[in-house]
Amino acid sequence: MTLTAPRTEGTASTRPPRPAPRRTARRTGSAWTPWLYLLPALAVLGGLLVYPLYQLGLISLLEYTQAQVSGGRPTSFQGLGNYTALFSDPQFRQVLLATVLFAAACVVATLAVGCALAVLLTRVRALPRLALMLAALGAWATPAVTGSTVWVFLFDPDHGPVNRILGLGDFSWTYGRYSAFALVLMEVVWCSFPFVMITVYAGIKAVPTEVLEAAALDGASQWRTWRSVTAPMLRPILVVVTIQSVIWDFKIFTQIYVMTGGGGIAGQNLVLNVYAYQKAFASSEYSLGSAIGVVTLLILLAVTLVHLRLVRRQGEEP
Repeated sequence: MTLTAPRTEGTASTRPPRPAPRRTARRTGSAWTPWLYLLPALAVLGGLLVYPLYQLGLISLLEYTQAQVSGGRPTSFQGLGNYTALFSDPQFRQVLLATVLFAAACVVATLAVGCALAVLLTRVRALPRLALMLAALGAWATPAVTGSTVWVFLFDPDHGPVNRILGLGDFSWTYGRYSAFALVLMEVVWCSFPFVMITVYAGIKAVPTEVLEAAALDGASQWRTWRSVTAPMLRPILVVVTIQSVIWDFKIFTQIYVMTGGGGIAGQNLVLNVYAYQKAFASSEYSLGSAIGVVTLLILLAVTLVHLRLVRRQGEEP
């Protein structure tokens, strides 16, 4: 009996072939590909944003007035001297405080009106909801100069209909400091609340109806439902609209300049942007105006960084 060795050809043929080693493709320049696509936009931003900011910071460090512009005196380097003079000026500190308080009042009023109307949109029928949205979008789309001019006419002491309806006679809203700020605040809220209203309304419609029905079955009132259920679920949206409102209202210029005639009587209604404009172009102190612009930029940059950090933290939350 002859013993034959088992054939291994079949075994070898049925064994799955080894996967070929992966060849790492050469990614020459792949890390730079996104930057190449962004290069045109970065070039435009560099010309429209970076270079003006560089010039703003540079002028704030120089002695640059009308004498230097006309060539009568040479430009000299002042370092932080303009900032020292600025923060030692009591008028600047007063304007800075007024800007912060006015922006805070505008933000609170805008959020209150926007959130209240957003809740109202969820309570009315389709036709009134559409009419309210169209009216709000019309106010939002109105240019600031046009809206400010219309509001000045409405509250004009001689020809405005508001004083006649309220029986105020020839009361001038822009004469007193607080009445002028109140008038500008109403115009700012009028042109700013549509963004808050539409955004919060979209967030409310995204809240699950089961949660609201459960709160109603538990006997919660509408205010308690909003405070304990809806508002916590809308917290990310409320944070975003609050930060954006702070940025918009802090750098307000057009409404103050148009409605108070450049800052009110004796500068009683000045805010930072109008104050910088007066320093730079009315007083020809371009270096001090640039320093005010840099201070405003740093404040808004801090607010923006807080905004981005909050948005990133909310994105990381489960």
